Amino acid sequence: MKKNSIIIALAVLTLSSCGSVKKWSDSLYGKYERPDSIVTEGIVRDPVNDNATLEGNGDFGNLPWKEVFTDPQLQALIEKALNNNNNLLNAVLNVDMAEAQLKSAKLSFLPTVAISPQGTLTHFGTHSETSKAYTLPVVASWNVDLWGNIKAQKRAAQAALLQSQDYQTAVKTQLICNVANLYYTLLSLDRQMEIVENMQDLTKDTWNMMKLQMEYGSARATSVQSAEAAYYSVLTQSNTLKQSIRETENSLSLLIGEPAQAIARGKLDNQTLPTNFSGGVGASILSNRPDVHANEMALASCFYGIESARSRFYPSLTITGTGGWSNSNGLVNPGKLLLSAVGSLVQPIFQQGKLKAGLRVAKDQYQQALNTWQQSVLAAGSEVSNALVAYNTADANDKLERKQIEVLKKNVEQTQMLYKQSSSTYLEVITAEQNLLNAQISQVQDQFAKMQSVVNLYYALGGGRN
Repeated sequence: MKKNSIIIALAVLTLSSCGSVKKWSDSLYGKYERPDSIVTEGIVRDPVNDNATLEGNGDFGNLPWKEVFTDPQLQALIEKALNNNNNLLNAVLNVDMAEAQLKSAKLSFLPTVAISPQGTLTHFGTHSETSKAYTLPVVASWNVDLWGNIKAQKRAAQAALLQSQDYQTAVKTQLICNVANLYYTLLSLDRQMEIVENMQDLTKDTWNMMKLQMEYGSARATSVQSAEAAYYSVLTQSNTLKQSIRETENSLSLLIGEPAQAIARGKLDNQTLPTNFSGGVGASILSNRPDVHANEMALASCFYGIESARSRFYPSLTITGTGGWSNSNGLVNPGKLLLSAVGSLVQPIFQQGKLKAGLRVAKDQYQQALNTWQQSVLAAGSEVSNALVAYNTADANDKLERKQIEVLKKNVEQTQMLYKQSSSTYLEVITAEQNLLNAQISQVQDQFAKMQSVVNLYYALGGGRN
């Protein structure tokens, strides 16, 4: 009668617990599904028409990086970075750790087995015999996953593994694009250096021409001084460019995991990059961007964290079996096989509010992960939009600057000719040369901006995975 009363009491406690938990949970065995509340439509803004959105299948973002960056010297640098960069190597180790944790989570369904041999020697007085007792038990304990706690932890570990793999891919894509951007920066600086050196020769010739005219009395000392100052200004620009080239080479050397050194490279004019992006933007960012997908996997992990927190309100069942040899403290020699099995049911009743607090924290963590994922989707769309408008702007400026440079070159030639004929002032000559230099530098900067926007668009679309 007493035994039956205990069983009934346990049943009542279990049922009352299940009733109290019902208000906290909808399911204990659910699988993560993408929430409908996430905003994915219209996340990319058309660079020209505000009323349109560019939707596509991610063709550009799916291109292998070697098909986007075709310069052999750039490809060699990227290969070095992928092999040597310490951040990427650490990301690989993170994946290895996540795989180990997933393997451990899968084995949680199996019982734990341990062997703990024990032996004692007991001796009383000088004439008594020594008593020998030994036990060689093997203990197995199995936590029965009645409410899906272990399953939820396994699924959370699977999501964590996917998240670490996404992180590794994100580091890889960012590394590829950073190397490309620095490489193109070097090419841009090289081209600016060529322009400055050519202008250096031109301003030196102008200075010499004005000195010669001053000797013949057809020019003033002030014109010579202005020409000399313009020449020194160009020399200053040359020194600044040399510093920028050195610093960029040092940064690129750091990315490829090697000491600071000179970087072998090609020419800016020989670079070719894709220019058709019509099929490369839209909702496909969700599946292409590894950092966006990693945030979704973090959300999935939090989802299973809620299920795990819910399961703790329910009773836990543990089955423990013991088998081994024992001589029962010396009473049975030799020892005999001893078998036993124990089942224990533990129902939480009062846990100082820890179970409710744990569930509340798990739900809040889920909401935080959802907010982070939504923000990363919007940020990805913004990055694509910015890259597209930057490309269009730089491309339009480059076309206008080509025409501007043609005009300024003629202007420099004609002002020099007029100055020799005393039909122009020295200020017009110096101004024309400075305007030409500024326009040529501006054109190179826009050409680099156009290349950089292609690289940034490739990254924003999740490129570099292959």
